[in-house]
Amino acid sequence: MVDFLAENNLCGQAVLRIVSRGNAIIAELLRLSEFIPAVFRLKDKSDQQKYGDIICDFSYFKGPEYYDSKLEAKPDLQDLDDEFRENNLEILSRFYLAFESVHKYIVDLIRYLDDLYEGVYIQQTLETVLLNEDGKQLLCEALYLYGVMLLVIDQKMEGEVRERMLVSYYRYSAARSSADSNLDDICKLLRSTGYSSQSGAKRPANYPESYFQRVPISSTFISMVIGRLRSDDIYNQVSAYPLPEHRSTALANQAAMLYVCLYFIPSILQTQQAKMREIVDKYFPDNWVISVYMGITVNLVEAWEPYKAAKIALNYTLDSANIREQASRYSVSMEGLRPQIQQLLKEGFLREEIILDNVPKLLNCLRDCNVSIRWLMLHTADSAYDPNNKRLRQIKDQVINDSKYNPKILFQVLLDTAQFEFTLKEMFKKMLSEKQLKWESYRAEGSERMTELAEVFSGVKPLTRVEKNENLQAWFREISKQIESLNYEDSTAAGRKTVQLIQALVEVQEFHQLESNLQVCQFLADTRKFLHQMIRTINIKEEVLITMQIVGDLSYAWQIIDSFTSIMQESIRVNPSMVTKLRATFLKLASALDLPLLRINQANSPDLLSVSQFYSGELVTYVRKVLQIIPESMFTSLAKIIKLQIHAIMEVPTRLDKDKLKDYAQLGARYEVAKLTHAISIFTEGILMMKTTLVGIIKVDPKQLLEDGIRKELVRRVAYALHKGLIFNPKAKIQDWQSVYQSTHIPIPKFPAVDESATFIGRLCREILRITDPKATCYMDQLNTWYDLKTHQEVTNNRLFSEIQDTLGTFGLNGLDRLLCFMMVKELQNFLSVFQKTILRDKAMVDVFKAMLSAVNPVKGIVANASKGYANAVAKTQRIWGPYLESIMKVGQMQILRQQIANELNYSCKFDSKHLAAALENLNKSVAPSERMLVHAYYYDRMIHSGENKYLIHCQFCRFSYLQRMTCRKATDPVDWSPLVLGLLTLLKQFHSRYTEQFLALIGQFIRSVMEQCTSQKIPDMPSDVVGALMFLEDYVRYTKLPRKVGLD
Repeated sequence: MVDFLAENNLCGQAVLRIVSRGNAIIAELLRLSEFIPAVFRLKDKSDQQKYGDIICDFSYFKGPEYYDSKLEAKPDLQDLDDEFRENNLEILSRFYLAFESVHKYIVDLIRYLDDLYEGVYIQQTLETVLLNEDGKQLLCEALYLYGVMLLVIDQKMEGEVRERMLVSYYRYSAARSSADSNLDDICKLLRSTGYSSQSGAKRPANYPESYFQRVPISSTFISMVIGRLRSDDIYNQVSAYPLPEHRSTALANQAAMLYVCLYFIPSILQTQQAKMREIVDKYFPDNWVISVYMGITVNLVEAWEPYKAAKIALNYTLDSANIREQASRYSVSMEGLRPQIQQLLKEGFLREEIILDNVPKLLNCLRDCNVSIRWLMLHTADSAYDPNNKRLRQIKDQVINDSKYNPKILFQVLLDTAQFEFTLKEMFKKMLSEKQLKWESYRAEGSERMTELAEVFSGVKPLTRVEKNENLQAWFREISKQIESLNYEDSTAAGRKTVQLIQALVEVQEFHQLESNLQVCQFLADTRKFLHQMIRTINIKEEVLITMQIVGDLSYAWQIIDSFTSIMQESIRVNPSMVTKLRATFLKLASALDLPLLRINQANSPDLLSVSQFYSGELVTYVRKVLQIIPESMFTSLAKIIKLQIHAIMEVPTRLDKDKLKDYAQLGARYEVAKLTHAISIFTEGILMMKTTLVGIIKVDPKQLLEDGIRKELVRRVAYALHKGLIFNPKAKIQDWQSVYQSTHIPIPKFPAVDESATFIGRLCREILRITDPKATCYMDQLNTWYDLKTHQEVTNNRLFSEIQDTLGTFGLNGLDRLLCFMMVKELQNFLSVFQKTILRDKAMVDVFKAMLSAVNPVKGIVANASKGYANAVAKTQRIWGPYLESIMKVGQMQILRQQIANELNYSCKFDSKHLAAALENLNKSVAPSERMLVHAYYYDRMIHSGENKYLIHCQFCRFSYLQRMTCRKATDPVDWSPLVLGLLTLLKQFHSRYTEQFLALIGQFIRSVMEQCTSQKIPDMPSDVVGALMFLEDYVRYTKLPRKVGLD
């Protein structure tokens, strides 16, 4: 019969692909659970107020028109909705694809079962597939993995959050208009169950069975799967655990599968006491905490509480006497195993001959260690017991007391077991690879010894006191031929024949009185020794390695191990060489990857790399977390050294009196510095002892680990210092996973907010804006200095940016420049939003502008009665100028700051790397003129709204008309000229050049009209408004570096 998993077996390959995809989906769900945007949780009041109207749960589907009309009525809400879509659509699409794949998985499984029922696969039915060993495993796994997916989704992604993400995806994507979209089915499957993973949360009624039944699955299939899981050892694990007390550990993975699958037929849990009694007696007679998948633990006491039959069946297991018996058994086991494993790990104890002679004993020791560690780790884990449940607390306390649980001792046994397992595996692998060569060399040596003895008894070869004996000569030659004829390929026959040859050599020594000749006895003893070695060597089987792999499984501790992090770090702090043993523990933990990757690998799925990288990355992240204690300890020691050098150790002068030598020696302080320096070098050696290690598919280089760890700690300390140091009178979001500046291994730390700024750079930027506020200061362009408007004292100057350069470096100054860019974009967007509200949606204001436009046309002409006309226009538009002026001056202020930053960067660039600066300058000149004033083109389309441009010229004209108020004639009306000019210039640059031309034409018309009126009325002095307009033109030409002819024209 064709192998079920053969490539030409369509039935086997179809279910294998489904199971492979199931493991990949779970990995994706676990990966995405770490990237849920916090805003969808709506935990903070600020988030609720800001996003409450645009983030909806499934109540949205009851009346989408109501929500959409609410959005349309509020332009601010529309802008926020657009921004929210832009920021989150990518991650929402990723979540939706994961949710869709869960639904597609169960649909494909149901279709496969239908195909089996309809006879699509020739000679294959559900019954025949379940009779096949591989088929039975795959069908059980297929149902189990679907259950795990649902549990993972509900544990890692709250129901309300799922609903909000699905609704947001529906609103923002094209899925709503797609005919083949199965969004409705996905929403039905993944709607909120009411379950919460928070401690103390009440469990919903009929959970999770009602959740599992949202997509109907064949009850016959589920019953047959549960039947196989109840009765069979589907993975043949019992052979690796021959002792009866280890049976529940041997069947632990199958028990987890059965636990999940029982929720598909809750009637067994509820009413069928006989079946539940059988299940508990077989799988849970001595344990009640299980690992469902990759370390996700479940306590059956709590999980089966609502089910009558399951609860009754579990009563014996949870009997106080049984708990005491199990806990005491493992306590005694740990006490005996600890010295035993330490003895095996002594230097030089594990030799090849010891291993070959004691394989069963060593394997039994490994089994006992791993079973004890598993039981104690699971049944004492904090995550398995709800602190709000009184009964669970009592059970946990009893386990801890009766087992004399000490986490440090358990961790030490885990370390020793991992080291022993690693050493034994490596030696066994080496012996297995050399097995044939060694066996053949022993055979050659034995045959050669017999040939030499035959020659001795021939009388030709002289040997002391050995007479010629032709019978013995022939016999030894025959034995030599027999040894030579042994065949390595036929190990069974060779082993039997080798035993017979050893017996024959013993008998020949006794019957022919050869004991008197020491040389002959030595030859016979050597040959027997070689034959014994051949038997030992032929018994080196790969099955031993497989058994070690099964027994050494640590997948149940994938999450629990984190509770031992502090113990690991403390042991490293005390003894840095402990890293070598930790390496073995990490490699043992890496064996957990075999569980999800086995089927993916068998199916040759392209998901293999992605899933391997995820789990390997998780483990490497944990390794980094544990080993981060080394850089932390190094920096702590360095801080102590710095403190001693600054505050304790005096600087030795060039000339020193002899009687003061003792005072300056300060031997105690210098000894402390030497001691701390030595400690730092020891820590460094500790991490380098780890050697390059392959963790999953990721190669971990200890040098790189040390470097990354030092950089991470340095980033943390510098960021903390700046966070604490840069706090000034406290009064388009990028997610971490999207940021090119955020690193997984060396993350920029987040601190609690002290004001509206997220980081110290934001606080620094806002403080600079505060002290250079155009309302309170006046900027002198020629001096690059800001003066206080009231006191006329200097506030700051361009030296400020030199100080920032010295403190934060080029990257800090550049970051400040980029932040100012984004702030300008925001300010310009606000300006346009205000423009839209105050002008475009105000009919009266639109009429005013239309009247003004007709009054000034044609622009090349002269406005009649200019003074009255312009004064009228200013009066009618008085109320809109406050917010306009504030926005424009803020933009201008930020442009001045950016100009100063550019000057400082340019100066330092030319000073520090003149050749590069010159090359860059030439490149700029040859490619395009520098346009420092422009905001990044990426944002242009976000700032220009259709329908506004035709009115913009009117707005520009009115701004100009207001120039009479911008000459600071009153102390109560302060306006700083330079920010005003640069702000207007920046605003104009965001639009087509024709608007600038029209604006300048209107200024020219204003100057001509007012001067014409002054001439006709014989007013000798030039009005201040005209002076202001001419000053604006001068500055405009200067800042844009245009020829003066433009202004004159």
